[in-house]
Amino acid sequence: MTAHSDSADLSGRSALVTGGAAGIGAACARELAARGAAVTVADIDGDAAAALAREIGGAAWAVDLMDVAALEDLRLETDILVNNAGIQTVSSIEDFVPARFHDMLMLMVEAPFLLVRAALPSMYANEFGRIVNISSVHGIRASAYKSAYVTAKHALEGLSKATALEGGPHGVTSNCINPGYVRTALVDKQIADQAAAHGIAEQEVVEKVLLTESVIKRLIEPGEVASLVGWLVSAYAGMVTGSSYVMDGGWSAR
Repeated sequence: MTAHSDSADLSGRSALVTGGAAGIGAACARELAARGAAVTVADIDGDAAAALAREIGGAAWAVDLMDVAALEDLRLETDILVNNAGIQTVSSIEDFVPARFHDMLMLMVEAPFLLVRAALPSMYANEFGRIVNISSVHGIRASAYKSAYVTAKHALEGLSKATALEGGPHGVTSNCINPGYVRTALVDKQIADQAAAHGIAEQEVVEKVLLTESVIKRLIEPGEVASLVGWLVSAYAGMVTGSSYVMDGGWSAR
């Protein structure tokens, strides 16, 4: 476990991470717990959430964030909110199933809005809050065959900035992190889908499709994203709000 200075210490703070049982979310949960926060792992996979919660001494919340109606009256008492849960579908627009498009926007735009809405009253009362939205390089760039994901992440960027403007006077910051392709199950599935769509080998997908715009030709590790989350919620980042931190190997520098 890394030793952290006092300004990075989260002892006494509470954190909620959505999609927290695997991938980037699990790495974030472990990072925040290592810094001393009491972490709630929120995930649709209740068993996986409970297992990780036991590992890090946190709590588990089995929740289907696509059931947005159930979130409308929610009240959250948490100092830190990491909106990470996400799904992907690769399809041309003309073949995109409308119900799937709707579901993706519910999970990656409406659910974060409702969780922010639920958390702000407590954050305002405590005059402290840290909201980190796991966006994507697709929050600032587009790719073909990912219309719903690109739309959702662009919308999340707007939500994050609006939250920053409202939350600032109350000690609440809101920022996005914009990774390129991270080594997760979600990306592994995309590689297989793209290989099938393009009729090429999976390794060729990684090099020529996924990382064609990236200067650094490797996938990002979940822990790298989590380390940036850890900094954004620390005392060091008190003046950082309404920003988007790109971690894309140079993709968007073009």
